[in-house]
Amino acid sequence: MKIRLAFVLTVLGTAHSLFAQDTTRISLLFIGDVMQHDSQMKAAYNVSAKAYDYSACFQFVKPYLASADLAIGNLEVTLAGSPYKGYPQFSAPDELALTLKDAGLDILVTANNHCLDRGKKGLERTIMMLDSLDILHTGTFRDTVERMNDYPLLVEKNGFKLALLNYTYGTNGIPVTKPNVVNRIDTTTIRNDIANAKAQSPDAIIVFLHWGQEYQSLPNKWQRDVAAVCFDAGAKLVIGAHPHVLQPMEWRKESDQLIAYSLGNFVSGQRDRYKNGGTMLKVDLMKTATDSVSTTRIDSAGYMLEWVYRTADARKHYYILPVQDFEQDTTGFVNDTMSAAALKLFIEDSRKLFRKHNISLGEITSRVQPGEALKPEEE
Repeated sequence: MKIRLAFVLTVLGTAHSLFAQDTTRISLLFIGDVMQHDSQMKAAYNVSAKAYDYSACFQFVKPYLASADLAIGNLEVTLAGSPYKGYPQFSAPDELALTLKDAGLDILVTANNHCLDRGKKGLERTIMMLDSLDILHTGTFRDTVERMNDYPLLVEKNGFKLALLNYTYGTNGIPVTKPNVVNRIDTTTIRNDIANAKAQSPDAIIVFLHWGQEYQSLPNKWQRDVAAVCFDAGAKLVIGAHPHVLQPMEWRKESDQLIAYSLGNFVSGQRDRYKNGGTMLKVDLMKTATDSVSTTRIDSAGYMLEWVYRTADARKHYYILPVQDFEQDTTGFVNDTMSAAALKLFIEDSRKLFRKHNISLGEITSRVQPGEALKPEEE
């Protein structure tokens, strides 16, 4: 009897080891364009301290950035040092990057049409500053050796290995100064880079693209064609920037792929309709691993609208406001009629666009505090 029982326990233990699996998750939060126009820098400057302070601007979105395992955005300025200047050739104060780090931003992509606004010095100083703050980055490089060694950007977190690639359509006609490298959108290069990424066995490949036509709310054929190349080559997520307005998002569940054509402006000085806000895209990946194989898939995804408020007082301060926290705000924080109307219009425009064109991506409306999980609405 004891021998039979031991045999049964052995068989059960063997079966358990054969079919046992571990499940792990990681939450990713993608934000749109991080910009600094002259009006933003003026508002952030503390005359008495003779320093820039951006903490108030990011205070309301900080819990959302901090709650994600990895928060990733597009740095559409250089950190080239003074003189600081906005459009058309951006150089933002170092305090901007420091505040992004403090707010919970983990990774910044740097290949965009403004990355060469201050030439070789601007490109290299931006890399130096991000390195000094331990902010991961990719898209621009000091030289080909740095690109060869550090690209794609491999990020390991929560038992996941993620590969991040970044490219831009152009640099506003400013040529790259050798030996610097700026990743340009070239489908042959992208295919080769994704193949190189796959060879390093990541759990998922993410491609962040600076593309499309400014201020257009729908993607063009070229964007769709480039996205198809990325997905065919093996990307799981494709994230877009540059139009400065929102464009649709698609969660293609049958192929386990997701694309956001444009997340709009995360923060900027642009105040026109459609340009004065953006969205934060939250994607949860789930990895199931057995002794012999592991698979990673998109477990959930949703978006959170955010609007940039410029106060009507003399200082004209800027604040990034999560819509779910301020749409029904009764404290009167947005305290002038024109701004309240602009916020309402942004919400209406954004939801109309997404409800018509999004595929399988709904709005996350629950508020979040540090450490809390986000739960998207049921579709």
